[in-house]
Amino acid sequence: MLRRLLSNDFPRSRILAALLLAVLLGLAFAPFVFPGVKALNVAAKVLVFVVLVASFDLLLGYTGIVSFAHTMFFGIGAYGIAIASTRLGPGWAALALGLGAALLLSLLLSLAVGLFSLRVRAIFFAMITLAVASAFQTLASQLSDFTGGEDGLTFKLPGLLSPSFEFSEEPLLGVTLDGRLLSYYLLFALAVALLLMLLRIVNSPFGRVLQAIRENEFRAEAIGYRVVLYRTLSSVLSALFACVAGAMLALWLRYNGPDTSLSFEIMMDVLLIVVIGGMGTLYGSVIGAVLFLVAQSYLQDLLRLASEAAAAWPLLAAVLSPDRWLLWLGLLFVLSVYYFPTGVVGRLRASVIPGGRS
Repeated sequence: MLRRLLSNDFPRSRILAALLLAVLLGLAFAPFVFPGVKALNVAAKVLVFVVLVASFDLLLGYTGIVSFAHTMFFGIGAYGIAIASTRLGPGWAALALGLGAALLLSLLLSLAVGLFSLRVRAIFFAMITLAVASAFQTLASQLSDFTGGEDGLTFKLPGLLSPSFEFSEEPLLGVTLDGRLLSYYLLFALAVALLLMLLRIVNSPFGRVLQAIRENEFRAEAIGYRVVLYRTLSSVLSALFACVAGAMLALWLRYNGPDTSLSFEIMMDVLLIVVIGGMGTLYGSVIGAVLFLVAQSYLQDLLRLASEAAAAWPLLAAVLSPDRWLLWLGLLFVLSVYYFPTGVVGRLRASVIPGGRS
């Protein structure tokens, strides 16, 4: 059963398997184990970014395509939910219509970008996708009557997903059983299902062809594979998964704007997470997302405690100031790349000795 669920793609490292199991259990019981609004928001963001980063890894890690337009499809999914819920009101039909329209638009745009741009060399394709993403972000900012402009859109969800809806008057383990909790577990179920689907794709014959194209495009074309077709299909699939990730973000925040889902900073975060976790390993999206987002969310708090503890040494306290958290985050990234050049997952898998032990 487990072999079928994971598409025969096991972690291949006991340490990695233990980490993945810990992450799975941590996210599954996050509302009960890590109380507080901030902790739950971080856990929900991890679920969204696991899907987003895994979809990008399908492009970069498995196909060798560098695209800077990935957050465009992420934003389309978020805007699909936001616009439909704003115009049609809170309801499941609005959510379904918004997601369906976003998926259709993502499919058409990714198909157009794939067909017209994937024939050019890698760096030129990256620049084309960057221009397309920038143009789409500008368009979303200017169409204020439709997208809310820079202010974005705030909308309501169906009553079942509303924080005011309570399933029980009695809390469970100190946690209120309300629509917010149901929204979180909806995101959790979607993230797990989408990651398993991506595992199935990359371990199918189609996924093997993508890896062959990544390793040697000319050789793959020489043995009869239509490289442009496979790369286009990879681009379309990646865009669709990113679109669903954007819809997940909108469902959780009940708000969307240009800076929320279309910012280039999100694209940079995705690239960093891929490098930290390991390219060409979907498990890397899980490990990388947890490490990066937890560090991004709690590094300032840790530095504040360290700075207060080092108050007797003014210079050290200034270096550990919470205002310098980006410096320390960058330093942690440099160290992770230096000690884990193939990512955390790649390093753990490489450390496996004959006999299957690590």
